[in-house]
Amino acid sequence: MPAAPIPAPISEPINLSEATLDLFTGDYGDLDAQEILLEFAPMLQQPPYVLAGIGLAMGVLCGLTFARLVQERLEGWKQDRLAMLPLGNFETNLSYAGIVIGITLFIGGSLQVFGFAAGAALLVALLLSLATAGALWVQLERLMMQVENGTFSAVDFDNFDQFF
Repeated sequence: MPAAPIPAPISEPINLSEATLDLFTGDYGDLDAQEILLEFAPMLQQPPYVLAGIGLAMGVLCGLTFARLVQERLEGWKQDRLAMLPLGNFETNLSYAGIVIGITLFIGGSLQVFGFAAGAALLVALLLSLATAGALWVQLERLMMQVENGTFSAVDFDNFDQFF
């Protein structure tokens, strides 16, 4: 049977004059400021559920905003034949960038939960998000061009040749 650990001796509380001296010197007992910050470091790093949650919320909110902006652009084209392209105005680019950043944070935080290092997880997430976002942007512009030209047909997801 293993021996029970010996508890640390209990030190006596400091008096008011020692507390005042600690306040003025910036020392807190036998700890300096760096040691105090290191006490909180494990809490800030593990686990990154908050990062993944913030990324998911940001991606969903910006995605809803982006969808609404594209829907308004389509409605304007249907009613008044306003130009749908170029798609990249400030509001649309901002909401799309919010989607990319949010999904990057979500994927990066999720990879960190499964043990990836923070830098590697965020780099992989950024590369995945940028590649996917770029491909989707190109496809959206092609579809909007087809709608403007009147050559829009149903999208066949089994035929990948039309996407590239």
